[in-house]
Amino acid sequence: MPTQELGLGLLWYVLFVISTTFHEAAHGWAALRFGDPTAREAGLVTLDPLPHIQRSPIGMVVIPILSFIASLPSGWMIGWASTPYDPYWAQESRRKAALMALAGPAANLVLVLVAAILIHAGILLGVFAQPGQVTWTQTTIAQSPGIATAAAVAVSILFSLNLLLLVFNLMPVPPLDGSEVLFLFLSEGAAQRYRDLMVQPTAQIVGLIVAWNLIGAVLNPIHTVALDLLYPGAGYH
Repeated sequence: MPTQELGLGLLWYVLFVISTTFHEAAHGWAALRFGDPTAREAGLVTLDPLPHIQRSPIGMVVIPILSFIASLPSGWMIGWASTPYDPYWAQESRRKAALMALAGPAANLVLVLVAAILIHAGILLGVFAQPGQVTWTQTTIAQSPGIATAAAVAVSILFSLNLLLLVFNLMPVPPLDGSEVLFLFLSEGAAQRYRDLMVQPTAQIVGLIVAWNLIGAVLNPIHTVALDLLYPGAGYH
């Protein structure tokens, strides 16, 4: 792998770990606030990435690296982690469990907004500019070479990556967060049957395969809308 792509992959991975850790810590914090201390007892209500990596080495190390290599030359990254919760608490408190599930994507939305604020602040200061063409690593561009260029790439990845994680995790298939939200709309019997299905490893593997194959079709129009909100009147396609 060329040095430039290696450096880009390292930057993607650092921001992936930060974003995923923030996502999982938000799950654990929300569960604790709503009465389930399981994540705290496992040491996962933390912004320290090491416990999250130790719990989910495949989703936080192997898959992100493989997905980046597979996506070259464009280069983007996906992966996952998990935060434990008490299934009996979730069964008895479906609304709280759904809000706990939404806390992770909400954390990614916060990071998308942080990136957007940084982009506009950079434009106001004359450091960044709106790009003529947007890519995963070029949501904004630098007005000058050097540190400004590195900062533009970093904040572009922060925006794109967290939008990707937000959309991916809201897909309503197990084991993703969007599947937990479905419990708000199911009867007691249907909810119990669906929960029994969700915990099956086969259903989780199938769910991830479905999400992986649909993410491009779902993400592209959302990405366009996000860019038009970031740059009103730009008319990105």
